[in-house]
Amino acid sequence: MPFRAPVGMSLYAAAGGRKYLNAAERRRFIEAARLARPDVRLFCLVLGWSGARISEVLALTPAAVDVESGVATLRTLKRRKPGIMRQVPLPSDVLKELDSVFDLTGAQRDPERAQQRIWNWSRTTAWRYVKAVMLSADVVGTSAMPKGLRHSFGVNAFQSNVPQHLVQRWLGHASLRTTAIYADVVGPEERAFAERMWRA
Repeated sequence: MPFRAPVGMSLYAAAGGRKYLNAAERRRFIEAARLARPDVRLFCLVLGWSGARISEVLALTPAAVDVESGVATLRTLKRRKPGIMRQVPLPSDVLKELDSVFDLTGAQRDPERAQQRIWNWSRTTAWRYVKAVMLSADVVGTSAMPKGLRHSFGVNAFQSNVPQHLVQRWLGHASLRTTAIYADVVGPEERAFAERMWRA
């Protein structure tokens, strides 16, 4: 029996607007991020490819990024029990650029630098940078916020047939029931079934 999302949890606003970026908006956001200055570009790319919360990416240190293994270790910040960590895979080109721009390898050799945050911004500043990239990508409405990227990550993972337990782990959910909300979005396969029905 499939897991169902808890009552009251939804990827849609009261008026019906999406809280997640669709596939085209997500692509435009990634393309727009690639045109931003390096620190903003990398923050947006890590946010978009990790499904992390904005505060979780801001908390990243050089010690938490393993370029060779291809993962970032995020501190899950919204769980009742503190100190819960999760590893999330990131694209190799993003990891290599992170290392190049922020000298992660060099920082990891220095115990003090290894524990310093990669982005020394406030949450408000980070939010403003992400919103500016969204605007340049023509992403507007309810989904045009950092949380929209997190929701988009979950939707994209389900539509790419990533197993539900991996999506749960990558997003840092305590329960599969929370992760289940991302299965409720119409994906390419479901649309293909509908198109066959329209032709009948």
